[in-house]
Amino acid sequence: MRNRPIPGSSGLVKAMSLLGDPLLHAPCEPVTDFSPALKQLIEDMFATMYAAQGVGLAANQVGVPLRVFVYDCPDDEDVRHLGHIVNPRLVEADGVTVRGPEGCLSLPGLEAGTERFDHAVVEGVTADGEPVRVAGTGFFARCLQHECDHVEGLVYTDRLTGWRRARAIRAARRAKWGAGEGR
Repeated sequence: MRNRPIPGSSGLVKAMSLLGDPLLHAPCEPVTDFSPALKQLIEDMFATMYAAQGVGLAANQVGVPLRVFVYDCPDDEDVRHLGHIVNPRLVEADGVTVRGPEGCLSLPGLEAGTERFDHAVVEGVTADGEPVRVAGTGFFARCLQHECDHVEGLVYTDRLTGWRRARAIRAARRAKWGAGEGR
């Protein structure tokens, strides 16, 4: 990272879309315009993610229905993974299935035990249109799967079933930001 700007340092913090916002529940559009506006969106997303103390953020979480996400996330060995992916595709999700606590910046303050694979690979491109392939294990694999879900119009509560789902939706409705929202 030396001699490179800190991601988000030239970005603006954007308002967060919260559970119930239609943008979070619809698949995002592919990015076709690789102009400077895309790089600014990515900067704004990093700034917003850091301000909210998150480890990943998809564009639809800041009101932009495009297939883009950013991340600054450790894996289980505490190795930091930092970057962005445009037009991401989850190409592998396998290994052991682990139920672990999962939260989301669009459901602030809430967590639920969510099943995810322990290994994930995502392919896409950078803001410059260069191919990128990102592989992760453990917590970082969870992050990659979570952000890929966002660009497909899913939030982690969509992966919950039974009492876990009911409890999460009830907590979202009761949250100050919830205003009775939920699915």
